[in-house]
Amino acid sequence: MIDTLSAMLDWLAAGLVAVLMVPLAMTFWRLVRGPGYADRFIAVDMLTGIAVAMAALVAGTTGRREFLDVAFGIALISFVGTCAFAAFLERKGGRR
Repeated sequence: MIDTLSAMLDWLAAGLVAVLMVPLAMTFWRLVRGPGYADRFIAVDMLTGIAVAMAALVAGTTGRREFLDVAFGIALISFVGTCAFAAFLERKGGRR
């Protein structure tokens, strides 16, 4: 029973990683095609969000906690970068 449940969770996590490939591709397209810097930076922020989700899924599948540390580090760096870029855009917009 436990082996069956474990196998089902592994398949579910693999399916969710496959599902995450769709927003990954769409976000990458926005990163390449984005008309402005803000659009591109939002795409980078979304890519880091997807990377955090994938790291969490891998942590759940493999049972290794190190991937949660990686996900936390990525999320923290992304948050600080987003705050810095927002401050840059606010300052740049105030000079007009």
